[in-house]
Amino acid sequence: MATDQYFRLALRNVFRHRARSAATLAAIAIGIAGLILAGGFIQDIYIQLGEAIIHSQTGHIQVTREGYGQGKIRTPEKYLIENPRDLKNQLKNFPDVSLVSARLTFSGTLNNGKRDLGIIGEGIEPDIESDIGTYLHFVDGRGLKNSDSYGIVVGQGVAKSLGLSVGDRVTLLATLAQGAINTLDFEVIGVFQSFSRDFDARAIRISLGAAQSLMDTNAAHMLVVMLHDTNMTAATATRLQKRLSTKGFEVTSWNTLSDFYEKTVELYNRQFGVLRLIILIMVLLSVANSVNMTLFERTREFGTMLALGDRASGVFNLIITEGLCLGVMGAMLGALLGCVSALSISAIGITMPPPPNANLGYTALIRLDFLSVMVASIIGFLACFLASLLPARNASKIEIGEALRHGV
Repeated sequence: MATDQYFRLALRNVFRHRARSAATLAAIAIGIAGLILAGGFIQDIYIQLGEAIIHSQTGHIQVTREGYGQGKIRTPEKYLIENPRDLKNQLKNFPDVSLVSARLTFSGTLNNGKRDLGIIGEGIEPDIESDIGTYLHFVDGRGLKNSDSYGIVVGQGVAKSLGLSVGDRVTLLATLAQGAINTLDFEVIGVFQSFSRDFDARAIRISLGAAQSLMDTNAAHMLVVMLHDTNMTAATATRLQKRLSTKGFEVTSWNTLSDFYEKTVELYNRQFGVLRLIILIMVLLSVANSVNMTLFERTREFGTMLALGDRASGVFNLIITEGLCLGVMGAMLGALLGCVSALSISAIGITMPPPPNANLGYTALIRLDFLSVMVASIIGFLACFLASLLPARNASKIEIGEALRHGV
């Protein structure tokens, strides 16, 4: 029998058993739609979490002295960028770069006149950072401006621990490399909230000039690079590393800087892998049950085909072709159902509570991309194909006499 004849006969058989074929198609389509929705939801978590980290803490790329990542806790003074302005001008002219900001990090003690709290501070360029830190939410007051020479913004956890509010005066103490202690007085300008509860519990920010005065230096620890498109991070970081590695600098992308993000991605990838396997098994069992029931009812039909001279391979190929037709139709229907559902849900949004270790909730979407839709469709198609193999083999091995007597 020619291939086109197999397909014509298979399609006729599929539409002949409409109720059972509809149930099989529904099982395939729902499984595929579930994979598309789950995959799109997880992809949205990756994107929103990544953007929150980028626009509240790390930026897209950080340029530091080589070894800063390992030595910043014990000897941060050894990894200062002495001429940050010159390097900043070089980076600003690099393709895909939109903003570059210098930061000076330090640790110290914040005192409100009654008690102390250990903090991790950053000296920033306020007007530039206002464009970078778009995910910082100020629950009280406002962000820093260049005119706030001795203004300070503190994390919500810091404000709660010290009982601070806008307008309060605080004293910041820091230990210099030479062992001396320097202090500066600041006025609280704002209280911010980021996605990370741990960050808010220890973080404070002051102007870069004030930080340099506090630490008795004109240098900076890092240059934070913002790009036009987050998807260009890896390529831009690679090009920057090639350009700057010979000058004693290292380039680190945002996802490498955030251990929390890497662990979150690893966790969700494992969970989604298990979900894919579960859906594959569920679809496979559902389709296998439907196919077995259909073939049981058609046993005499297969016996007649064999009695009229068809080979066992012909019966096997016919059943497999029917499975392929169901798989293709189910994949198309599932992809359509999944995409329509994703767009409908995204139009409304899913209100999500704060994730673990986070302060802020968010509105989740279902992200659609061609690859995830194709992978989900292929999984549904393969489930249908695999479910047809064993029943097809059993039907092709049946004895002619036994098949003709079936149901008599």
